[in-house]
Amino acid sequence: MPIHLTRRGFIAGSTGLLVLHPFSARAQANQAHLRLMETTDLHVHVFPYDYYADKPIDTVGLSRTASLIAAIRAEATNSILLDNGDFLQGNPMGDYIAYERGMDQGQMHPIIAAMNTLGFDGSTLGNHEFNYGLTFLMNAVAGANFPIVSANVAKSAGATPREDETLVPPYVILDRTLTDGAGATHPIRIGIIGFVPPQIMNWDAKHLEGNVTARDIVATAKAWVPQIREDGADIVVALCHSGMGDPNAVEGAENAAIALAGIEGIDAILTGHSHLVFPGPDFDGMAGVDLAAGTINGKPGVMAGFWGSHMGLVDLLLERDGTSWRIVSHTSEARPISQRNEDRSVSALVEDAPEVLAAAQAEHDATLDYVRRAVGKTKAPLHSYFALVADDPSVQIVSIAQSWYITQMLAGTEYADLPLLSAAAPFKAGGRGGPEYYTDVPVGDVAIKNVADLYLYPNTVRAVVVTGAEVKDWLERSAGIFNQITPGGADQTLINPDFPSYNFDVMDGVTYRIDLSQPSKFDKDGAVVDATASRIVDLAWNGAPVDPAQRFVVATNNYRAGGGGAFPGADGTTVIFEAPDTNRDVIVRYIVEQGTINPAADANWGFAALPGTTVLFDTGPGGAKYLSDVKGVQIEAAGDGADGFARFRITL
Repeated sequence: MPIHLTRRGFIAGSTGLLVLHPFSARAQANQAHLRLMETTDLHVHVFPYDYYADKPIDTVGLSRTASLIAAIRAEATNSILLDNGDFLQGNPMGDYIAYERGMDQGQMHPIIAAMNTLGFDGSTLGNHEFNYGLTFLMNAVAGANFPIVSANVAKSAGATPREDETLVPPYVILDRTLTDGAGATHPIRIGIIGFVPPQIMNWDAKHLEGNVTARDIVATAKAWVPQIREDGADIVVALCHSGMGDPNAVEGAENAAIALAGIEGIDAILTGHSHLVFPGPDFDGMAGVDLAAGTINGKPGVMAGFWGSHMGLVDLLLERDGTSWRIVSHTSEARPISQRNEDRSVSALVEDAPEVLAAAQAEHDATLDYVRRAVGKTKAPLHSYFALVADDPSVQIVSIAQSWYITQMLAGTEYADLPLLSAAAPFKAGGRGGPEYYTDVPVGDVAIKNVADLYLYPNTVRAVVVTGAEVKDWLERSAGIFNQITPGGADQTLINPDFPSYNFDVMDGVTYRIDLSQPSKFDKDGAVVDATASRIVDLAWNGAPVDPAQRFVVATNNYRAGGGGAFPGADGTTVIFEAPDTNRDVIVRYIVEQGTINPAADANWGFAALPGTTVLFDTGPGGAKYLSDVKGVQIEAAGDGADGFARFRITL
């Protein structure tokens, strides 16, 4: 059954000289301004720190978001602070607590301690709350000084959602006092209900199967919202840890915020999960949302980015009608903690809140020790010096980890029996980054911060289904990084410097050769320039030529799967799985589980033979020590390149 909480008034904010929100400035007698403040997808980012890169950054951190709170509260006569889930997992501090320190009964989780410091009024569960298992989750949330709700996760399911025994309360009603425009106080009852994607049953099956069930978001809301109204709520706020989705309800949808907002009885919706910002250009042109009005299916709503990047604000002008309240006007915004300047640098817009830092200082210090020491070992050096010319261990480990993860995620689905390929590209491969801009982790210990060398970006894992013909064209697109080579010519330049290395996808699970004598089918931007060109030869799966009509699952990242780089078969329409995890986290988990990894290159791809032909390739001088490890390529030192690079000769 729901919990009813009573607290005298709202938490007092600063009374500094700030401009009041128009609703507070203009409210009359029997009218009151209520501000809903949202954080979402904090992912344990208490500190403004990138633990993978092991350096401070200005774009993340609850300690920064927190410094907005006093001023934001002072702009409004009445306010409450709510979190939208995904707070327990998502950076190395979360992993340190889960894998090393532990989360026993009675222990305090650092993100919960930080949230307690700020006086949160409520939260819901996100999908990542389940990543470490139910015991960890329940021990962690037991320390919260605020209610945590989720309506669609049940320990035992009844005939209807309202007959479920939910894991945590499905909703709460906050009994509060509002001050109106004339200074008089009035009671208000605010219902808070939470939802999580039902896909948690797939994403964390090993923890959840047989222990809980997850219902459809919209169907669950239709059952519970009338109950909240019957229980006396004046307004109902949905904490929707889900992306926007289709305006029409789709059974079992991961992203259902728009459809959820359409349910009668819900007055405002706080959403997240997608790590985007609403209102904002991320949703320009999307059906069911109105950027100017800040509405989702006609209801005021907000999505506050991720990792503490924004504070979401929904402002409601309420009018008292007898003994109840109704919304007469509303505004929405997502207020950032940093800004990107014209020179692409980032400037902080706020300082840290010292009390928030203090709440997690000990765990932050322990996390720094954790990321700086080994979490596994590698039998092969992880370097990217030759990633553009040969199968490479730094790309290999990414591909292996992606395949390992997607195999688990697709188990039991309609795609489980399709051949699985994995596409990955080198990120640190010299170029404009200079001769030192390469991954270089020697044989031996691998620390968590080394993963930043392996995978620079906070992408998330995706899987797409493509045909054999699209696999070939995907690789043709990648092969555009190479200049066309004249057979029999000596010391020709191999790499097109205008082609970014992150668009040079290597694909594990198939074998193939690249015929450099042929023209490229695609230009550097992915446009077709020669429809008849064919550089990819001997493309085979399981020892047999790839059938153009055969279907394959390809593990990749959200950038590529969504159309980044303009790769055939990857335009956003072929996605079959959107992971809740970053590629970095998957690599770390794989290393932790394996203990010792051996990502030696297997030479599944290479160049087709061109007798009597040599090409030149520049890379970092540090690559010389790994020259004998390069597989499938006849390569030798060829002196110095320009600007500090070393030059190597490849005999084709």
